[in-house]
Amino acid sequence: MRGHILIVDDNPIDLKLASEILKVHGFEVDVAADAEEAQRILLGRVPDLIVTDIALPGIDGLTFTRRLKADERLRHVPVVALTAFALQGDEERAAAAGCRGYIVKPIDIQRFAGQISGMLPP
Repeated sequence: MRGHILIVDDNPIDLKLASEILKVHGFEVDVAADAEEAQRILLGRVPDLIVTDIALPGIDGLTFTRRLKADERLRHVPVVALTAFALQGDEERAAAAGCRGYIVKPIDIQRFAGQISGMLPP
C-alpha cells in the first residue's frame, strides 16, 4: 500500500474516477460526498492525505481545510484542493487556507496518482 487517502467530492463521477485511479496505483482510499461525512470518517481514522473539492455543499472545501488545520489531531495531514472552476486567485486562497497542493478538474488520468504521491509526507 502506498498510503491512505480521503477524497471529498460531491460529484459522484469525479469521486469514483479519482478513487479508482488511486486504488489501481496501490492507495487505500476512503470517500466522502461532503465535509460533514468526511469529518465522521476522520473520527475513526486519520489518512495520510486528504483531497477535497473546493465547491462542496454545506461546508466548502476551504472552510473544511481551515478546520482541519485548527485541529491538533489532523493539522499534520496534507490537504490538496480540487476544483472544476479554476478562477484567478483560487490557488492562492487554497494555499492560505492550508492546502499543500491544487489540482484542476478534470483530473489528468495519467498524472493524478503521481501528483498525489508527490504531496504525501515522506
